Amino acid sequence: MNRPKRMLLENIAWSRETAHADAQFFPRLAQGQSPKVLWIGCSDSRVPAETVTNANPGDLFVHRNIANLFSPSDDNTMSVLEYAVRVLKVDHVIVCGHYGCGGVRASLLPLSSDLPHVNRRIAPLCALGERHRDELDALSELDARANRLAELNVLEQVRLLRQHAIVRGRDEPPLVHGWIFGLNDGLIKVLASGYPEESEAQDIGRMQAASLRAA
Repeated sequence: MNRPKRMLLENIAWSRETAHADAQFFPRLAQGQSPKVLWIGCSDSRVPAETVTNANPGDLFVHRNIANLFSPSDDNTMSVLEYAVRVLKVDHVIVCGHYGCGGVRASLLPLSSDLPHVNRRIAPLCALGERHRDELDALSELDARANRLAELNVLEQVRLLRQHAIVRGRDEPPLVHGWIFGLNDGLIKVLASGYPEESEAQDIGRMQAASLRAA
């Protein structure tokens, strides 16, 4: 059986199972959306936003692109941000990168003439890598350099988003967070929080305590 046909059959099974478990699930879904989070993530197939955060349909407004970049010159990116902030009134914007990112790694290697669109897309990453050349060169392994640049990239996108007029212009601006996902263990690391540091430390302490109790 070909892959698209298998996907359609899986969709039928999912629809039936979901409706059987909750008869009002699809009627509620059809009434509209009110997500509280805009997720800006990488297009990498291994990092689906809803799966890694155990979220339900309707919880996240999602924008994904190569290397989770925020590009103010891109109408696709800007229309998502504009709609999320001004219409959906999201409370949080999360930039989530991941270790082992192919787009980030490509920015550290010679660019391929066969990928002109990708080259243009990752040009800001190449520039970011140059700005942090000394730090990256101090790491002997390419994987280590790529992973560090992935972190720096998340922080850079957070900075750009926090400065943008769409985010800053709302009466109560959404909080912008920077996360990175680990493919090796499935865990998310917080690189930048939109919350005050004291509040964030308290929240992390409560989560750690709860985790220890559960263990």
